[in-house]
Amino acid sequence: MDGRSLTDLGEEQLERARASSSGRSAVTVFGGHEHDMRQTLIALAEGRSLAAHESPGEASLQVLRGSVRLSVGDDTWTGQAGDYLVIPPARHDLTADTEAVVLLTVATRA
Repeated sequence: MDGRSLTDLGEEQLERARASSSGRSAVTVFGGHEHDMRQTLIALAEGRSLAAHESPGEASLQVLRGSVRLSVGDDTWTGQAGDYLVIPPARHDLTADTEAVVLLTVATRA
C-alpha cells in the first residue's frame, strides 16, 4: 500500500506554482497509460487559470485548498476547500480566485 499526504504535496506544488511564470504546477498522484484512472494534483497561484480545454472523459474535481471557478459556456461553478464537482463532458476552464489546490480524477479507460 502506498500513501501520501495531499496536504504536503499541495504545499510543494503551490511553491512551484508561485515560482513558475505560468503560475501553475501539477503532479500525477496516481495513474498513467497502464491505468483506467488518473489523479492529478494541480496548484494554481491566485488569478491564474487553465485555459479552455476539452473534457478528457469522465472527470471530477475536488477542491483541497482555496477557491476556484469552473466555467462551461455560460455556466460557472464556484468551489471552495472541501467541495466536489463532476466535470461536465464539455469544453471548460478553471480559474483560481485565491491560491488553490485541486485534485482532478479522470477515468481514462486505458
